[in-house]
Amino acid sequence: MKNWMIRQEGYVEEDIPSLGNRYLIGNGYLGIRGTLEEYEAKQLPAINLAGIYDRVGDGWREPINLPNGCFSYLKVDGNIYRLPEQGAKAHCISLDYRHGIFRRETTWHTVRGDITLQTDRFVSMTRTNLIGMRFRISADFHADVELLTGIDCEVWDLNGPHLEHLSMEEYHPEEGENAGESVLLVQALTHEEHIPIAVAASVQTVTPAEIQCTVEGKKILHRICLITKPGECAVVEKYIGVSTGKEREIPVQEAVGTIMAAKASGYEWCLQSHVERWEELWKHSEVVIKGDPIANEAVNYSLYHLHSIAPRHTESLSIPARGLSGQTYKGAVFWDTEMFMLDFFLMTDPATARVLMKYRIDSLKGALEKAQHYGLQGAFYAWESQEGGYDACSDYNVTDVFTGRPMRTFFKDKQVHISAAIAYGILRYVEWTKDESLLDIEGVRTVIECARFYYSLLLQPLTKERLEIHDVIGPDEYHERVNNNGYTNRMAKFTLDAAVQVIEIALKNHTLPQGYDAKALMEAFGKASRMLYIPQPATTGDKKGVIEQFDGYFALEDASLEQVRGRLLHEKEYWGGAYGVASHTQIIKQADVVTWLNLFSEEYDKDTLRANWEYYEPRTEHGSSLSAGMYAMLACKIGEPDRAYPFFLKSAMADLQGGGKEWAGLVYIGGTHPAAAGAAYMTAVEGFGGISLTEGGLTVQPSLPKSIQGMEFHIYYEGTEYEVKIEGNRGTVTAL
Repeated sequence: MKNWMIRQEGYVEEDIPSLGNRYLIGNGYLGIRGTLEEYEAKQLPAINLAGIYDRVGDGWREPINLPNGCFSYLKVDGNIYRLPEQGAKAHCISLDYRHGIFRRETTWHTVRGDITLQTDRFVSMTRTNLIGMRFRISADFHADVELLTGIDCEVWDLNGPHLEHLSMEEYHPEEGENAGESVLLVQALTHEEHIPIAVAASVQTVTPAEIQCTVEGKKILHRICLITKPGECAVVEKYIGVSTGKEREIPVQEAVGTIMAAKASGYEWCLQSHVERWEELWKHSEVVIKGDPIANEAVNYSLYHLHSIAPRHTESLSIPARGLSGQTYKGAVFWDTEMFMLDFFLMTDPATARVLMKYRIDSLKGALEKAQHYGLQGAFYAWESQEGGYDACSDYNVTDVFTGRPMRTFFKDKQVHISAAIAYGILRYVEWTKDESLLDIEGVRTVIECARFYYSLLLQPLTKERLEIHDVIGPDEYHERVNNNGYTNRMAKFTLDAAVQVIEIALKNHTLPQGYDAKALMEAFGKASRMLYIPQPATTGDKKGVIEQFDGYFALEDASLEQVRGRLLHEKEYWGGAYGVASHTQIIKQADVVTWLNLFSEEYDKDTLRANWEYYEPRTEHGSSLSAGMYAMLACKIGEPDRAYPFFLKSAMADLQGGGKEWAGLVYIGGTHPAAAGAAYMTAVEGFGGISLTEGGLTVQPSLPKSIQGMEFHIYYEGTEYEVKIEGNRGTVTAL
């Protein structure tokens, strides 16, 4: 059993951005970057909210970062001690990723001796709006200490400021057990929609202390004065409550009520209930990998991040591509959720999987409007989806590093495979859970409209007896506006077939929406599916078995990855688009054909799967964290788990080690990588573990790399939880 702890010893200021991601804590409602309490906006702290967005001027619309209710620093004998301004004698931070607790311990040397600050911080898994903190202060001398802790209203924003009409006050509840206590209260309105937000904070001193309220610029603080005794530890507990007008008409009542209820329960009770909830989650989701402690730690650390951003507090919400680690990628929801994260929740927490797909059903209106905007029918889902299905994707998504000018990109217009991901996710949910309630009238409508979208895209060349899809971008974003991208065409075919299946279910369940002619739709979609061109493996030559990624791909320059990288004139230069170094070569950003073959591997023999893996992997830059997991999965399916293993670790350690791509041109895209975390889970359970669905139901066919001796995990299927045990090449599945 590992210790479920990561630690960082010493202080390196340059590590602030990556550590903020790596040490993230959250509960799906909000996420807190793993930054120190004393950090101000320039050090990138963020309390990032799920599902609430704002736009200022011509800047990108992005999620809200709240005023920092964790802000704190020390004064000793009148002198300020905080990092990075005052260098520390010793410093470390740690994350208990079993229980979602961030800790720091810092010792400063003063003129009279050493003083140490220890803090714990958690975002409650049982009280959605609660953040808990505890301070322990000790010194080897009698120190006059001031702990200043409160709310910093100088918010770090990428494209803000998003909060207006901001007010700070000391508030005293008039009723209840905590009547008269000092509560720091910040209220504001968002810029665009004037949504009210409230952040409240209150302290409880275990050690006798004097408490005063003070204001320092845009900070409202409790000034806690105490005297330390050598060998003793002064303890202060802090409760932070947050709320917005999205969930409460008067959010200040919930923010204050949250901390009053928490104080009445006590810090230890709040912490213990939080820990117990985490233990319950791990009971259903922990993956035990035997014989390989590195893989064991990496995969469960990945699952920690997925748990931390799961929207369990609501009935309809999805997970942004960068989780709750800040405003990068505009806090938007991509295809990442359905294609990379959904399986983890389907197999460990089906109720949350339903929440994720309900978000897509509820945002159908936005998808219909987007299709109409482009003169198309059906549902064209947002490439970067915010609330209501609004597409936050810009026409100019990359900045040219040489001119400083925005570059026209076509992610929003031409990545039409997003709608297929929604249909795939809905059908995947029904397949695993056998819960057809998601296919109510609106669920059925969603799948049908996704199929109508592809139907409206289909073209028939006058000289060919087939249908084609032109002018798209596949998963490989370095090649824009191509014809017959194999992944896109195959997913469109899947969606057409899915719509026929869903209509049959709707007729049985009486959930077919009014206005649809079931027979006509089934005939039209069925015929279109049969006629839609799906690129086939080459039958002769040096590319035998390889499927061309899109029309004309094989005619592009077959340069090596090293050659193309050597053509860069700037380290942050974008590789794709009209002038990118990769756009006229066969170098691709991420798995494309390989993603397609991984999803539909049963349609091809192992020789074909292998030929495509061997051809495309050397030509893949892996410029996206989504890429490695697909290569790992397909490697398992061709019986090469040892070749899968490094790709699995690359996915599982995307946030544990960092070092991933953090820039697209001059645009910062750093943050956590939940899709890579989901891919790590899929590789472990479906790849190495060999879990799959066949006509006979749930099956297990392990394919373990040499370093892994066995595995144990639980999965849900059709409402029943199963225990899976794997030793070598044998696996057992037992209903619990």
